[in-house]
Amino acid sequence: MAQGKRLKAAYEGIEPTTYYDLPKAIALVRAGAKAKFDETIEMAMNLGVDPRHADQMVRGMVELPNGTGKKVRVAVFAKGDRAKEAEVAGADIIGAEDLAEKIQAGQIDFDRCIATPDMMGIVGRLGKVLGPRGLMPNPKLGTVTANVTEAIRAAKAGQVQFRVEKAGIVHAGIGKASFTDAALTENIKAFFDAIVKAKPAGAKGNYIREVSLSSTMGPGVKVSLPSVTEG
Repeated sequence: MAQGKRLKAAYEGIEPTTYYDLPKAIALVRAGAKAKFDETIEMAMNLGVDPRHADQMVRGMVELPNGTGKKVRVAVFAKGDRAKEAEVAGADIIGAEDLAEKIQAGQIDFDRCIATPDMMGIVGRLGKVLGPRGLMPNPKLGTVTANVTEAIRAAKAGQVQFRVEKAGIVHAGIGKASFTDAALTENIKAFFDAIVKAKPAGAKGNYIREVSLSSTMGPGVKVSLPSVTEG
């Protein structure tokens, strides 16, 4: 009952059919984040695409200017000098065949997986395990690379991967409720711009249909598109 009352109170002052200007939407979402932990602020975008068609897939990566506020654990598939480089760069887990065995056994205690190109023979066999979790290293996303230092730095600095879901929705955590309005605004605009730039060739008509913000435990707030694109 307590959670029901809390949500009901959080929705007070929010009209579910109203599209709020970005500053007001951020203020409402932060005000509704009343949990005892620092809630994640999530941004969701409804796109006019059908990802079942290859030419309408939207995926990519963006580095948020103010990070995500989340500690990212990074696993790296590397050997020799590249493994030493990964260690110096701050990787949390480093390995090769041994790491693959742990993953096959269900030990997946990391948020991002990076691999050097020579490791893909080993990593390729983990597609069925890592793929559904969005953790499969991919050269297009910069997670299959010889430059492990930069890949680790970007992952820890607040780099966000995105991929449109079956219903045409793409979403990501773009900060924490403890962030300032200005920091959240910058992150929101960076994520929005990345989705715009990732517009696929097969997208027809209205590409971005709706934008909304929410916190982990709080209500969703619709955002007016013009207020995101201006400035």
